Amino acid sequence: MSHVFKDKPKLLARIRRIRGQVEAIERSLDGGNDCLEVLQLIASVRGAMNGLMGELIEGHVDHHIVKAPTDDARRQGAEELASILRSYLK
Repeated sequence: MSHVFKDKPKLLARIRRIRGQVEAIERSLDGGNDCLEVLQLIASVRGAMNGLMGELIEGHVDHHIVKAPTDDARRQGAEELASILRSYLK
């Protein structure tokens, strides 16, 4: 997946921000913060994860479907994407 390696620094930065958000949830729960604050933190992490997933899906579509060298490779890329989307949307 060369498109992932090309964007690796940007993707790792996003993961690190998400890690910080998850740690904020832990601190909030540990500190006995209000449930609304915890729920808002969880919603922000979910949004960040969805954004990361969207970016990776976009890269997959571009690299493995749009720019695929053969119809077989394109079909395989589409099948892989459909499989991931099925598990992600459960």
